[in-house]
Amino acid sequence: MTDGTPESRFASLTAELIGSPGVEPPDGGRGFGAGALKVDGRIFAMVSGGTLVVKLPRDRVDALVEDGTGTRFEPGTGRVMREWLALGADTDDARWVALAREALAFVGGRA
Repeated sequence: MTDGTPESRFASLTAELIGSPGVEPPDGGRGFGAGALKVDGRIFAMVSGGTLVVKLPRDRVDALVEDGTGTRFEPGTGRVMREWLALGADTDDARWVALAREALAFVGGRA
């Protein structure tokens, strides 16, 4: 992956994961999830507000927030998404890939 913008890093992440079973690339449309990676039609990773956001089990998100890896995702509605973790741009590429793969396994039911 690159050390560029979150969007370019996400494009590299997308290229890396697109061959995985059931993974669908962002569809480029409008609205929530249009720019997201999906597995079997369900979102598992996306970029929002300059962060990579991944869907993980709630207890895993709790642990990652506690150890400082990321923060709980808030989509701007004042609501905290308990199964969604936001990783800042300072998170290294290897961590992005590892957590995106973990999210893929979780959402795809392959964990």
